[in-house]
Amino acid sequence: MPLANGDVASSNPSLAPGQKILDHTSAVQLLQNEWKHEDGLDVQNLLDSRSHGGLTYNDFLVLPGYIGFPASDVALETPVTKRISLKTPLLSSPMDTVTEHSMAIHMALLGGLGVIHHNCSAEDQAEMVRKVKRFENGFILDPVVLSPNTTVSEAKQLKDKWGFGGFPVTENGTLRSKLIGMITTRDIQFHAKPTDPVTCVMSTDLVTAPSGTTLAEANAVLSKSKKGKLPIVDSSYNLISLLSRSDLMKNLHYPLASKLPHSKQLICAAAIGTRPEDRDRLKVLADAGLDIVVLDSSQGNSIFQIEMIKYIKEQYPNLDVIGGNVVTVAQAANLIAAGVDGLRIGMGSGSACITQEVMAVGRPQAASVFNVSSFAARFGVPCIADGGIQNVGHIVKGLALGASTVMMGGLLAGTTESPGSYFVSREGQLVKAYRGMGSIDAMEDKKAGSHTSSKAGPAALKSDAGKARYFSEGDRLLVAQGVSGSVLDRGSVTKFVPYLLAGLQHSLQDIGTKSLTALREGVRDGTVRFELRTVSAQAEGNVHGLHSFDKKLYS
Repeated sequence: MPLANGDVASSNPSLAPGQKILDHTSAVQLLQNEWKHEDGLDVQNLLDSRSHGGLTYNDFLVLPGYIGFPASDVALETPVTKRISLKTPLLSSPMDTVTEHSMAIHMALLGGLGVIHHNCSAEDQAEMVRKVKRFENGFILDPVVLSPNTTVSEAKQLKDKWGFGGFPVTENGTLRSKLIGMITTRDIQFHAKPTDPVTCVMSTDLVTAPSGTTLAEANAVLSKSKKGKLPIVDSSYNLISLLSRSDLMKNLHYPLASKLPHSKQLICAAAIGTRPEDRDRLKVLADAGLDIVVLDSSQGNSIFQIEMIKYIKEQYPNLDVIGGNVVTVAQAANLIAAGVDGLRIGMGSGSACITQEVMAVGRPQAASVFNVSSFAARFGVPCIADGGIQNVGHIVKGLALGASTVMMGGLLAGTTESPGSYFVSREGQLVKAYRGMGSIDAMEDKKAGSHTSSKAGPAALKSDAGKARYFSEGDRLLVAQGVSGSVLDRGSVTKFVPYLLAGLQHSLQDIGTKSLTALREGVRDGTVRFELRTVSAQAEGNVHGLHSFDKKLYS
């Protein structure tokens, strides 16, 4: 019996005067059979530029669905190119204040991908690629091998160069020569005579495994032994390959790591330009073991990029090519026809980019991602939402609109693994330098040209990644399309990226989809719905009404 003000009431005020109150158990049946007004908008109506203009991530929300599973069940595996998939959809941008080898290594360990910038010499960039490829292996098929004549001092120099100190010693100092010992950091660390040969200090009590041993069997032998390395030898005791205990530990600590299935090496991506001398750069990178090449241009729909794509597909058929940047279907069509394996979407939406303001060219990011990815999907070409990512919600929206991965610059620039040093701002906060590749600072940087081989010609010596990306090599007066600044310290990506991934999983749980594939299918068939946000709605959806607050994102 209904109560009013705590007293028994004689009648119940009706919510719908004149309408029959239905049995509550029939609510779902009514929704399915009779209720014709779906909540929100489907993606086509949401992103109709003629009705709503060009939208960006803050202009809409994804409506919640039904939760029938824990957030930990959400699968985040997604393609980054036609042939390569990642366990997580996060990429770091090829900017000289974001991605060098440390960022690339840790992004790959965490299931994503780091794209090494090219605002440096080809040799320096190739060295970064080699560091990524050597960081984690299954069977190391090209280990650094010492000869009996190598000195302790030389072994120490190799340790400083490669970052590890365990080396096999063979009779000829080469692979497929007879194994005679192993050198470790402990053997050489306190040895008093640097000119002594390594045979004086090397270990000869070795645990080995025969050629033909599977990776699982080799890992089992290594885990039972107390050795740091497991040499694989043939019947004549010639060294065939090597397995590292540190790699075994990395496998345990980083189960999502982006690795090639055959070699178990980390997947490595690097950026190049579209100039003739970039073909020489590409050869050096390919020789270093590069897996994915990203053609770095603010406006990818050019004869230079189309010719470069065709050249790479012809000369390096095993190398995946990501083209861009593009924001329209017409731009994308030309690059897809040329043979790209993936596309970067975005123009002027990055936090340090002013292209839209200065050049009056570009497109709001949500409109760009939806239109281009919808078209590219028909050809099986994955797309990267590049730019405009400020938080977990933006990652979700980019993926919901069709991108298979998202690329972040400023969001990762303040982490420990990004290049550069921390400094204290005038406000007393710990910050790191961050700049757009179209900034005057980046375009005037001499790192790329000053160390370029003289064979590349005078044009290369005057160029760098910033000028090349914005087609400014021949300009007497540089026009900035980016800014320089600083970003707050975010700690290590080993903590920050897991926070982003956990937030992404919880968001997909709220939407009611158990995978990124299911999210894209739901958007395509209209079961995942959206709602436009007015300015007032955006204010309501943020922190408001508090005198002060502390916005701690994770713990």
